[in-house]
Amino acid sequence: MRITRALSAGLLLLGLAAAPAAADSSPSASPSGDGGAPSSAGTSFRTATEIEQGQRATASGSAGDYLYWSFPADAEQRPTVKATVKLPQKHAAETWRIDVYDGLRRRQACQWGAQTRTAAEGTPSVELACVLRTVRAWSEAWANDPLPGTYYVRLTVVNLPTSDLGIPVGAEVRVDSRDMGGAAAVDGSLAEPLVPGVAVKSGQDDDSGRGAVLSAIEPEDGWSSGWWSDRWVWTGIGAVLAALAGIGGYALTRGSGRPSRVPPGA
Repeated sequence: MRITRALSAGLLLLGLAAAPAAADSSPSASPSGDGGAPSSAGTSFRTATEIEQGQRATASGSAGDYLYWSFPADAEQRPTVKATVKLPQKHAAETWRIDVYDGLRRRQACQWGAQTRTAAEGTPSVELACVLRTVRAWSEAWANDPLPGTYYVRLTVVNLPTSDLGIPVGAEVRVDSRDMGGAAAVDGSLAEPLVPGVAVKSGQDDDSGRGAVLSAIEPEDGWSSGWWSDRWVWTGIGAVLAALAGIGGYALTRGSGRPSRVPPGA
């Protein structure tokens, strides 16, 4: 009887331990497409679709619409925005344009790239590109330098015949960045990155529970503090080489020692 009771108790404990595991392995209630790339675009800055760098986003719309996406860019990065507009078989000549705005909604100039292109009649697609300047960790108030935070991409047609207004189009957008390293480092950094809602969050009371940051995207490794870069490494190497050069110069110029006190011919 004791053996039977011990076996029963052991089986009961095993059943209780297995219950949470079974519950954990049950299917999740979250939508299956949460991890996929965005398939829509916003129609304004406030409704811009958030995308990560290196992620291809698609959207469907009509000629004449404004399509908006947003992405994060950190200090010492040089973002490149590429967009492809897919057009129907029958259409007149159209001119498309891509614009990039920073967290203060200031339009940022492109260093190079086909920011505006005209699709000839019947052309199936048109490709656009914009290479921004390197993002700076800090800048003067009067400057228009790109700063860390959220960036907005706006895609629209700027020259469209009335006959083509409202025709269906498809769009693809991708953002990639090149790390420029310490060569682009500057002294100083922003207190907070320029993301939507950060001012409301920083000014709210701890118990209010309001003013959450509207933007949920940030760089893969988080926002940098702005003070560290590989420039410090090269500065340290330069200091060591300068010290070694000073020691070597002293060793070569000091001679064989103090001169002899014995007068010549003595």
